Amino acid sequence: MAGSDHKAGYISRNIEITLANDNHFDNTRNMKHESPNPACLPVEIAASRFAALGSEQRLDVLRHLVRAGPEGLTIGALGQKTGITGSTLTHHMKILAGAGLVAQEKQGRSIICVAAEYDVMQALSDYLLNECCADSCAPHEGYRHG
Repeated sequence: MAGSDHKAGYISRNIEITLANDNHFDNTRNMKHESPNPACLPVEIAASRFAALGSEQRLDVLRHLVRAGPEGLTIGALGQKTGITGSTLTHHMKILAGAGLVAQEKQGRSIICVAAEYDVMQALSDYLLNECCADSCAPHEGYRHG
């Protein structure tokens, strides 16, 4: 095949790969955790969020942040209320923030305010409750169906 770029039966083709617009990465976390429809919450994300709550201390931290409301607490106040301070509290906050369950506001090198992410917690709750009793033969009063 003189004068040709093709060699012994090899044909070159351009293949275009188009990535979906569903971008799972952002600049603030490794993975985006937001899901517009709780029923569409991927099981891997739900599992990682539930795993983040698998510590008594982290559950206590989150409970105090929920009680504080949307304005949250300073890291010092959170430590006083929970009895968890220093690197242990920092460790727990990192896990909760990584799961998208809390937000941290930084000013310089200090964490000024932390607050619970209510929409993320609601989506996690809905992940389980939207299909409550869906396979039951008889509807149950007081139980929400998705």
